[in-house]
Amino acid sequence: MGPHPAVAEVRRAVREALADLGSGSLVLVACSGGADSLALAAALGFVAPRAGLRAGLLTVDHGLQEGSAAQARTVATLATAPAPRPARPAHIAAPFARDTARAASSAPGPHDLDPGAPDASGTGGNLAPGLGLDFAEVLTVTVGAGGGPEAAAREARYAALGEACERLGAAAVLLGHTRDDQAETVLLGLARGSGLRSLSGMSGTAGRYRRPLLDLPRRTTVAACQALGLRPWDDPHNRDLRYTRVRVRTAVLPLLERELGPGVAEALARTADLARADADALDGWASKAYADCALSDIPEAVTLAVPALEALPEAVRTRVLRRAALRAGSPSSALTAGHVRAVDRLITAWHGQKAVDLPGGLCALRRYGTLVFQS
Repeated sequence: MGPHPAVAEVRRAVREALADLGSGSLVLVACSGGADSLALAAALGFVAPRAGLRAGLLTVDHGLQEGSAAQARTVATLATAPAPRPARPAHIAAPFARDTARAASSAPGPHDLDPGAPDASGTGGNLAPGLGLDFAEVLTVTVGAGGGPEAAAREARYAALGEACERLGAAAVLLGHTRDDQAETVLLGLARGSGLRSLSGMSGTAGRYRRPLLDLPRRTTVAACQALGLRPWDDPHNRDLRYTRVRVRTAVLPLLERELGPGVAEALARTADLARADADALDGWASKAYADCALSDIPEAVTLAVPALEALPEAVRTRVLRRAALRAGSPSSALTAGHVRAVDRLITAWHGQKAVDLPGGLCALRRYGTLVFQS
């Protein structure tokens, strides 16, 4: 008997996401203990040894709620508890672990596999609980106050994941975002009036980060956990209506599905794919155009040729201007579309106006057929 269809779908997605990695490569999975990342971690535990890969789990303790440290330890314990897996090929190095981070012999936590659950992998036996990953680490972070709680937690989390990835020499880090997360991201971008890049949502691959589940709905990960006997952690923050994304997830998307019919999340995710392809093409065009327009590329005084800028379509020209501002030192988090439009008017509506102030103590000014970004 084969695995449950949901389990098979998640495993297939992980297998395809890792197909390009060489034997012995280390793959990490970021896991909070929720259904999405737990199903992903379980799939990695199944796929990795069969593909000759090493696999570890990272769980981040944001310290934002009581019991977060204990929850992180529970996830780490579950990660390294035994699961059915084939013998490791002799040419693959033995699993490694940091003594301070390995969660091995602790008692099973409340989210472990049911020891009496049937073997969802199809072998038919009763299994000890666990995901069978090689090692786990708990990453404790301090969440800052700037940019709102969601953004601050995300920034701290990605900083910790990036550091761990570099330290451990990982080839890839798997993230558990699903098609529903993609739909939420697109809706949030629409609500902010963002540009094409924001509407393109999350990419399946971004550097070392990979999102194998972007084409799968959340119900698939929930079903996979149920089939495996895993009980996901229900993060209270996922029900806290103070968070914009939670309101989109619990109120806006269900309303759209109810009023417009099923398939809205899938359509939004498809829109993200189309927008991403267009945004990638425009960004590539803008990269070449920047090189053609730049008379000086030193950060102290980025200088662009106005005639070359005037010949560009607006969508490409504004990307070139944003790139120039960033190159000159304007922080990306503070540089808005309004700033870029104001600089663009120095080209399209020139009448001798003064310089445009930009974040980071910079200004953009037009001077004798050139556009200069300087402090």
